[in-house]
Amino acid sequence: MNWITNYVRPRINSLFSRREVPDNLWTKCPECGTMLFHRELSDNLNVCSTCDHHLAISPRDRFTALFDGGVFLEVKVPEPIADPLQFRDQKKYPDRMKAAQKSTGEKEAMLVAEGEMGRTPIVAAAQNFSFMGGSMGMYVGNAIIAAAERAVKLKRPLVLFSAAGGARMQEGILSLMQMPRTTVAVEMLKEAGLPYIVVLTHPTTGGVTASYAMLGDIQIAEPNALICFAGPRVIEQTIREKLPEGFQRAEYLLEHGMLDRVTHRKELRNELISILRMLGNLPAPTKAELPAPSPEELAAAAPAKVE
Repeated sequence: MNWITNYVRPRINSLFSRREVPDNLWTKCPECGTMLFHRELSDNLNVCSTCDHHLAISPRDRFTALFDGGVFLEVKVPEPIADPLQFRDQKKYPDRMKAAQKSTGEKEAMLVAEGEMGRTPIVAAAQNFSFMGGSMGMYVGNAIIAAAERAVKLKRPLVLFSAAGGARMQEGILSLMQMPRTTVAVEMLKEAGLPYIVVLTHPTTGGVTASYAMLGDIQIAEPNALICFAGPRVIEQTIREKLPEGFQRAEYLLEHGMLDRVTHRKELRNELISILRMLGNLPAPTKAELPAPSPEELAAAAPAKVE
């Protein structure tokens, strides 16, 4: 062994070896297969620039795009019992929770916040499908109740973004009890005369669809979102018949009267502002009431200098 082997060769190898690229720089569109750069995808609100497919978006990123200036205040949610059934399958329930918290950076599957949207004060709640499939457990039930109580206290409308695979099996009957609990929370809003708007995103299934997700005064969905109680494959295997194309997708449900609108994610904020101001007997939004334009927008709108 000499200095050539110990020093020179490793230095040469380091210069010519391939640099490792982080895995999270590119995302493959599940619809068209296009590789999307993470910054461009984020700037486009997680919508594929090639086929317009709506990819999942976290509640925090959604709220940043939704609220004026991306400013919002989180609403505290009461903590439920950590592991009420001492449930274990391949992993212990607390271990699954820790893994989900580490991968998402969030405490649980729902985030509740308050702020202004187009100068319209609202309370908003959004589910995170990346957190154990957005499953509805006791925390999600507590979050919806906390959101409804906050909306009633502040006399604000509640906007809820649903995305879930159904009830959380690790909490058994306690997760199913959230269906009537959240229904009562929605009734609190109706008794207070406050608007409750639901935006159904892909996918919204199971007990979530059978409770608070379908009780809105206005039902809006993102394009091509799967909205159902039992999935199409389960239904096909049960009735042994081929289902219509696009069955249980947002556009199909709109045609059959279960939804009021199907709205692109980029247009959703402006549409929600218009609906909320209409329901609140407020004047229509004007440019003066919207957030100040960015420096780039001001530069683009500035007249050219005359030499």
